[in-house]
Amino acid sequence: MVNLILISVAALSLVVWLVQEVKGRRQMQQALQWCSEKRTASDAATLRQQALPGWIEWSYRLVLLGWFVWIASVVLIKDGDFALALVVLTIIAGIIGGLDRFVFEKARQAYVSAGNVAVYITYFIKKDQDSLKNEFAGPLPIAENARSFFPVLLVVLVLRSFVIEPFQIPSASMVPSLEVGDYILVNKFNYGLRLPVLGTKIFEVGEPKRGDVMVFFPPNDKRYFIKRVIGLPGDEIRYINKQLYINDELVQQTVLAEVPPLQPITQVIKEQLDNVDHLVHHDKRIYRGDFVTTVKPGHYFMMGDNRDNSSDSRVWGQVPEQNIVGQAFAIWMHWQSFNDLPSFSRVGRIR
Repeated sequence: MVNLILISVAALSLVVWLVQEVKGRRQMQQALQWCSEKRTASDAATLRQQALPGWIEWSYRLVLLGWFVWIASVVLIKDGDFALALVVLTIIAGIIGGLDRFVFEKARQAYVSAGNVAVYITYFIKKDQDSLKNEFAGPLPIAENARSFFPVLLVVLVLRSFVIEPFQIPSASMVPSLEVGDYILVNKFNYGLRLPVLGTKIFEVGEPKRGDVMVFFPPNDKRYFIKRVIGLPGDEIRYINKQLYINDELVQQTVLAEVPPLQPITQVIKEQLDNVDHLVHHDKRIYRGDFVTTVKPGHYFMMGDNRDNSSDSRVWGQVPEQNIVGQAFAIWMHWQSFNDLPSFSRVGRIR
């Protein structure tokens, strides 16, 4: 629903601007030519009133209303795709801004700089001359906004799609490594460059390794998840009595503590996956059963560090390679809710 509104408003913006620029600009220039011949306006305000078609303003307001409706739908429905929104906004701003700059601008400027119109504008005071030239030869509001926002949108799109993307941790499935309210940075380059929205890899860089903390889309789910890479393609994974075996080798675990001390519920365990040392939690009250599987080609087996309180590959299956988003590598802020103050005590590298 939200994405449909976005695409509809973007298309509306393009169509309205084209009509304004082609039909409205012609009406504006015809009115300006008539005013210059008849000398109907003695001041800039009167000239604007006589030469600027009124429907251009209300059609611009209609477009603004459409964008407000989209923003409201994002806030209320909470079903939008930020990556798609960024791509659509960048494309529509680029199309409108590019056409305005390279197709229409030269003709507009030539019109107000020659003939009766150019002479007529010189009759006004210097300040009004400059403002009138800007209004009659400059971009209309939709194009002006597009040309202003396009460079910013393009930079954000490139950074977010190919370099670094921020995420917030919404659940406790990665405790103790990541806590609810942690804000993290995800490297979008390590696992290869991928097209935004489509997720198609266009440039090989590297592959996930055991122990990596990875952001991805689970099978048949459009939400972002973050878990630890446990199994690579071809690995045999066995999880027996809360002991993890990879290719028949027991993953080394060391119990560091049991909390709370008087009535222990949680075991804090140091686990070593290849060269990665990290902490996991075992809940002594919960036993989810044993699990055995072989990782399919082009897939990865993911588990949360909070082993007994994590929805992961034991529940929804293995993650296909095309669903990978990137590697989480750092915590840059902790802010659990708007009722709390942001904290930077957990800033650091993710292990």
